[in-house]
Amino acid sequence: MARKKKKVPGLNASSTADISFILLIFFLVTTSMDTDTGLTRRLPQPPEPNQEDASMDVKERNVLNVKMNADGNIMIKSEIETRFFNLNIPNEKADGLRYLNRTVKEFVQNKDNNSRLPQLYPREVELIGMCNITEKHVVSVQTDRGTPYQVYFDVQDVIVGAYNELRDEAAKKYFSKPYDKLSEAEKVAIRTIYPQKISEAEPKTYGDQN
Repeated sequence: MARKKKKVPGLNASSTADISFILLIFFLVTTSMDTDTGLTRRLPQPPEPNQEDASMDVKERNVLNVKMNADGNIMIKSEIETRFFNLNIPNEKADGLRYLNRTVKEFVQNKDNNSRLPQLYPREVELIGMCNITEKHVVSVQTDRGTPYQVYFDVQDVIVGAYNELRDEAAKKYFSKPYDKLSEAEKVAIRTIYPQKISEAEPKTYGDQN
């Protein structure tokens, strides 16, 4: 006598879609996502009312202008000199970025108290003592509306890197260890000597871009 085959009961999938939807909502609600905040920059302060014309000379010495255009050209202008480089040309790019690094460091330090570089102010720095600081200096970065991203990022890396090098040198001088090995209080002291002041203006168009 032949055996009867047992029928396997099928799964009721009618509620699968509802369960999947509920799980999706659950993960969307409970999952946190990282948010890109962009680059932190200090905006330039507005000019004071009734400011005398004579004070403009002091203000100019405190500003290092770095401008980039759509062709990859960069202008680095301080009260001492103005230089131009094309960052789309490999050899010129290397020279330009080295010059920018050196210029930012000399500008921020003003070791020789040059009257054409930012004014030095004596300040009492906790854990270190009296220091001369160019606390009113500003590195002003201006881009063209068509400035290539790579040119922009290369310039930003060099400027921020110059500050990092200065801080690392100061950390070794005052605390005999690299900046990243300092305590938080020691880092605050070093940042007081070398505050990072980078101002980014609204992009403009330099010349005709036909």
